[in-house]
Amino acid sequence: MSQRDHGIGTPTHPRPAAWTAMERAIDRAVLAPSVHNTQPWLFVLHPHGLEVRADRKRQLRVIDPLGRGLVLSLGAAVFTLRVALAAQGWAADVDRLPRTDDPDLLALVRPVPRPADQALAALDPFVEQRRTNRRRLTGPPLPDDVLSRLAEVAAAAGIQLVPVPGEHQRRLVAQLTRQADRMQNADPAYRAELRTWTNRPPESGDGVPAGVVPHVTGEQLTGVPQRDFDTTGAGRLPVVTEQDDEQTLVLLATATDSPANWLRCGEGLQHVLLELTRHGWVASPATQAFEVPQTRDDLRSVLTRPAHPQLLLRIGRAEPTAPAPRRRREDVVRNSTRPTLPPPPAPVPPPPQARRTSHHARRRPVSDGRGGTIWV
Repeated sequence: MSQRDHGIGTPTHPRPAAWTAMERAIDRAVLAPSVHNTQPWLFVLHPHGLEVRADRKRQLRVIDPLGRGLVLSLGAAVFTLRVALAAQGWAADVDRLPRTDDPDLLALVRPVPRPADQALAALDPFVEQRRTNRRRLTGPPLPDDVLSRLAEVAAAAGIQLVPVPGEHQRRLVAQLTRQADRMQNADPAYRAELRTWTNRPPESGDGVPAGVVPHVTGEQLTGVPQRDFDTTGAGRLPVVTEQDDEQTLVLLATATDSPANWLRCGEGLQHVLLELTRHGWVASPATQAFEVPQTRDDLRSVLTRPAHPQLLLRIGRAEPTAPAPRRRREDVVRNSTRPTLPPPPAPVPPPPQARRTSHHARRRPVSDGRGGTIWV
């Protein structure tokens, strides 16, 4: 296949309107959800489209050795590109996994001058509002019409949305999640990886900060447990010791367990999350049971066979949570024609004279014991 077929080239003579649309779409795509907020993507602009590439340096080697979570994250970014292009009046052609000799090239997205998908465009305002909400989620259960809509958008992405219906199935999901959680926490490498992504310096713009996770006290959780991101005891959300029995649980599953279907599942996941945000609901993934082969097989045999389960969503109501940090645009975009913003200037220390003046301003007179005074 020729370079032109893959949109490869230089940004010397891009179509101005399409180029501007792609630059703006990337601004939205970087807000997509990603596993542990790793943001494992690179966007490469070309005159005829943009590449969505995996940044393997950001893959979680312990919980995600196959790259399933990484590819799901890239799929969410691809769907967000489609939404953002539609909001600007462009249709998008998406070529998924276009080159077998380049597995890091997950998709090529090309804006094309066809009528935009208005249903996708309507989701654009909710890209910034969407949050992974780790607060305690409360009922009531998701209404049937919203659940049916979620099933429709999942099917449009080529995946299945499987509700977890009865008390027995919900207990099983909770039990398998707790089992996987215990197995993972028994592994020192898992705990080290978790600490790495929950203790990132602010300037990194990634990872899971304390401000968006509950404080953990060690009390036994009921229901489906959240992953314990409170690795330093600094979690700022209220302590969660139980989950509401009426929260909705849904599984997303694929016909085969392949990178192509992982990518599709990530697109369907982001569509589901944006639909939920539009209707005023929040969601939080619980993926521990999918990261341990034994518990994942058990979930599949009971709830989704012959389909392969990829992740579980907890859905309910909750107070808003803070946005997660984001990496600098220049670190994730190649060939952009926008000027790079300089880093903010470092604080300038006061000159020595100012420091001396400040010091003297704090001095005070005290008796020297001989009828005079000294300054200290």
